[in-house]
Amino acid sequence: MRSLREAFGQFATGVAVITTATDDGERAGVTVNSFTSVSLDPPLVLWCLSNRAPSAPLFLRAGRFAVNVLAADQDHLSRRFATPSTDKFAGVELLGAPLPILAGTLASFVCRTERVHDGGDHHIFVGAVEGYQRAEGEPLVFHSGRYREFWPELTTAAGAA
Repeated sequence: MRSLREAFGQFATGVAVITTATDDGERAGVTVNSFTSVSLDPPLVLWCLSNRAPSAPLFLRAGRFAVNVLAADQDHLSRRFATPSTDKFAGVELLGAPLPILAGTLASFVCRTERVHDGGDHHIFVGAVEGYQRAEGEPLVFHSGRYREFWPELTTAAGAA
């Protein structure tokens, strides 16, 4: 199983924090690298959550979620939302309500849960995008079990890359 996980880890991914809130104000957030776009028309995204995640029942019940695509300097948020805690949102700057949107991200997507599929040991959430925002910057990248950085393009003395 470890060998398979290491093989999967050779695919570099971006990092996102998925957040949600119920009508009664209960919040949850989790770090994922399984986020992807599915369709532009209609606009759909998907992400996966372990069946054993403590937040799984809340995500299944909430019916909505926000995808927060992390910037290169936000690895601290990735670690925070990947670690069990009684209040992962304590001290985190948020935008928007009722869904918690993290400040300073490269993009965020507000989604209505369209479908949830069984994916073995994970739930596969498909969301209909109801709103989004984007910013410029470098993404947080995860590869082979650790965060990675982009290197700026090198320019030769003649000006060619």
